[in-house]
Amino acid sequence: MAPDPDVEPPTPERPTAATAPAGPAEDLPRRTILLSMGALLSGMLLAALDQTIVATALPTIVSDLGGMKHLSWVVTAYMLAATAGTPLWGKLGDQYGRKKLFQTAIAIFLVGSALCGIAQNMPQLIGFRALQGLGGGGLMVLTMAIVGDIVPPRDRGRYQGLFGAVFGATSVLGPLLGGLFTEHLNWRWVFYINLPIGVVALAIIAAVLHIPKRSNPHRIDYLGTLLIASVATCLVLLTSLGGSTWGWSSKQIIGLAVLGAVLLAAFIWAETKAAEPVIPLKLFRLRTFTLCSVIGFIVGFAMFGAMTYLPTFLQVVRGVSPTMSGVHMLPMVAGVLIASTGSGQLISRTGRWKVFPVLGTAITAIGLLLLHRLTETTSTWEMSAYFFVFGFGLGLVMQVLVLAVQNAVGYEDLGVATSGATFFRSIGASFGVAVFGTIFTNRLADKLTAALGGKLPEGTDVANLEADPRAIAQLPPEVRVEALHAYSTSITDVFLYAVPVVALAFVVSWFIKEQPLRGTVTVPDASETVATNPVERSSRDEVARALTQLSTLEGRRDIYRDITARAGLDLKPAASWLLLRMHRYGSAEPAMLAQRANVPMGIVNAAARQVEERGLGRRDGLPLVLTPAGAVLADKLSRAREESLAELLGDWWTKDRPRDLTDLVAELSGELSGSDAEMPYEEHPRRTPVPDLDDDHATEHRGDYRPG
Repeated sequence: MAPDPDVEPPTPERPTAATAPAGPAEDLPRRTILLSMGALLSGMLLAALDQTIVATALPTIVSDLGGMKHLSWVVTAYMLAATAGTPLWGKLGDQYGRKKLFQTAIAIFLVGSALCGIAQNMPQLIGFRALQGLGGGGLMVLTMAIVGDIVPPRDRGRYQGLFGAVFGATSVLGPLLGGLFTEHLNWRWVFYINLPIGVVALAIIAAVLHIPKRSNPHRIDYLGTLLIASVATCLVLLTSLGGSTWGWSSKQIIGLAVLGAVLLAAFIWAETKAAEPVIPLKLFRLRTFTLCSVIGFIVGFAMFGAMTYLPTFLQVVRGVSPTMSGVHMLPMVAGVLIASTGSGQLISRTGRWKVFPVLGTAITAIGLLLLHRLTETTSTWEMSAYFFVFGFGLGLVMQVLVLAVQNAVGYEDLGVATSGATFFRSIGASFGVAVFGTIFTNRLADKLTAALGGKLPEGTDVANLEADPRAIAQLPPEVRVEALHAYSTSITDVFLYAVPVVALAFVVSWFIKEQPLRGTVTVPDASETVATNPVERSSRDEVARALTQLSTLEGRRDIYRDITARAGLDLKPAASWLLLRMHRYGSAEPAMLAQRANVPMGIVNAAARQVEERGLGRRDGLPLVLTPAGAVLADKLSRAREESLAELLGDWWTKDRPRDLTDLVAELSGELSGSDAEMPYEEHPRRTPVPDLDDDHATEHRGDYRPG
């Protein structure tokens, strides 16, 4: 690691992490890192927002472009393209460098956004959404990878929290912004808003982002990616066109079914031959992976099917504005976030997790039954309660599935198993939107015909009402009531049809075998549990992400007491921290260290006195340097830090563990042991805890600390 500007340089025999092949570009100035992080957060914001912002604009879009039966494809085209492209973006970034590829992803996304904004009909919009989704998948994958390139391990937990906040914020803001733009500007601004944000991000990335050049060659499974994308497309086409555009017994539908089966067989064959398959077939031998993939598929199916059609119910049937439809969706989003966060905390504390998918799928099924009860006259409070129950059930399941899969596989399969589990959730989301759309349009046509046959005024027909819901407002009052009832029951019937599917997930969840959790799987990333795109990270990247986040959490508690006890030493925790700083950088100057770490000078001076009194360090001018005895104890502390990290890996940390896992723990131990962020405070009766010792608020409590 390149030295911090206020800290002495490392000794030649103690190379920095930046010189290691996998280390980040830590010589970047702090201002450059902050600007780069702002641009990366903007890119992630664009991709995450586009998964939710369109929903509340869809009723207006289909009215303007005349295509209610194609509504589902506006969502599905984006998700299919993003899902199919994700594995390629990740591996191409490893192989050819991430900066140019990230710029390419932004450019594709912006071109797709601009074209969506000027689309003149539904086929154009659907095609441009697919282009936008292709770029969006790249933004999701490459953003998190670039963070690992430019941010030191000791700081990653803090930045990962920011990205998690982006996903949470877009879940809330997406429906609201979609409604606001549609109501007060134009639905086209749902897409145009991406342009200024994306252009600024592109400019910042071009100007300030400098990533170390390194290559990690891959044998990319292009054939497998193409085949699985084709299979998914066939299935979605089959379910969205069958029974509506073409009859179920038509040659087109039969042809799609046969083609899908042939492509699936070809995909299975291709995966057996691929050096780096998109989805290794051996994973399906693991019962937990298979069952969690099935449940994840169903959860994605239910969640995005409902999120796509509930705004249509609110705007068409209840007559609320696009903006207020976003407000009405907030209880569902709140349910997802509360349940997901709460279940994660309970799992971390208790280690028990099987109850959550069982309970979550049951509550989701109940939520769907409640949504089926919605009518034109349901009160707002009752409707909000139904939305919350449905969201709460989904939130209980989403995080746990990723934990269970990560816990069930060996280290070497961690990356592909995580991406596989999230891949099936993404495909389920695409499939759910298509199936919900087919059921809705088929039911709507039948119910409008049955209710309004012979009652429509001259110049109006059922086809007009299907294509443009706004035409209902022009109907005579008595006819309008029947038309709204037809719309209402057509949408709510969709939720009833989804209940048996979620009930299947409930049954499947009972067959998952609960196993004790490794420490590293209890901190999943928000991109793994909230976003629809599959993640694409190597096993090493996934473990590094989890360990650095756990270490950040540990650093806010008493980790130095733990490693001091592990090393069998009788030292103040602050003295252990000081020894490790000296061990890492060759020397440490207490006054400068206190200022840099924002730690009371008395604490650092007390640690320095103990180090000198024990003969573990001596003054070389103002700085302290290690004595031979101090070097021995610092080595013990360093090994104890490695042991504390290794403990979190559970049964991955065996004698025959991969070399890169050993190297990773050693690298992170060196990074985190010398981190200012983990400076421990001594116990004192008047002490006011500081949750994050890099926090500016630490200065407010200086008077409450005394040397131990």
